[in-house]
Amino acid sequence: MVSGKKYSGRASLALMGGGAVLAVAVIVIVTVAVVGDGASRSDQASAAGPVSQPVPIAPTVAAGFAGTDKDSFGHPFDIPKEPAGQVLSQFGGPRTPTDPEWQTAAPGGMDQQGGWQRVYGGPVIPFSTTDGPARIADGVPLGFTKTPQGAVLAAEQIYWRTVARPTDRTLWQQLVILTPEEFADRERKIAEGKVPNVLPESAKPLLFASDAFRIESYGDDFAVVRIARKTRDFLHGGRSWVAMRLNVVWRDGAWKLKSSASDAQPLETIGSIDGWTQW
Repeated sequence: MVSGKKYSGRASLALMGGGAVLAVAVIVIVTVAVVGDGASRSDQASAAGPVSQPVPIAPTVAAGFAGTDKDSFGHPFDIPKEPAGQVLSQFGGPRTPTDPEWQTAAPGGMDQQGGWQRVYGGPVIPFSTTDGPARIADGVPLGFTKTPQGAVLAAEQIYWRTVARPTDRTLWQQLVILTPEEFADRERKIAEGKVPNVLPESAKPLLFASDAFRIESYGDDFAVVRIARKTRDFLHGGRSWVAMRLNVVWRDGAWKLKSSASDAQPLETIGSIDGWTQW
């Protein structure tokens, strides 16, 4: 069920250049316009080379975490010692195109420690034991599988990492596809001080975990995904979500987030996530 309320966000997103990926403005749209008066309650709440098979990491990840907490809606997450996050041991292998749940299954291992982590003290994002990231180098997550699950994980991780680190050139250059014009516009706004270095503290409690995703389309080198998050209705006994569309492409052996100022990429308020894949 779709309420019909849409947020294109195009004007605000242009503020930082790079179209719909440029996310501080989206934080304002999603968390202020949609979450709204839930913010005060929230404040009280405490990659490069193709990866066809997951790469084993460390045999244990327990030492990589400093503690646990819950987000504004009570979703538990782990706090990694490294601000960029702690990768999980990869095992079991990703799904294949012959799998009947190829485009509908959730990534594996997200119910274990580290399946949800708060990175850079802000966004709460998913990590998997089957679809990546398999490693993090210089703060850049790498090794997402070339699968629908790897695509949606990459989209979610890249988007919110660039939200949390809006001036981190390493992240943007390696993980986001910008046109030369978008890149130049973004650099100009950074130079003019129009892009913050970090998120304001008041925004961080609003960056809660998402609930579900849907693969709208998937091809050999692209994916269009939608990701749903709760709205303030849940704080008042109701039920609705904001669904955000993200595009990723497979380039240079990795998923990268596609940014284009010409893409509407609307946010929609929906009344149900029936038929969506819950993480």
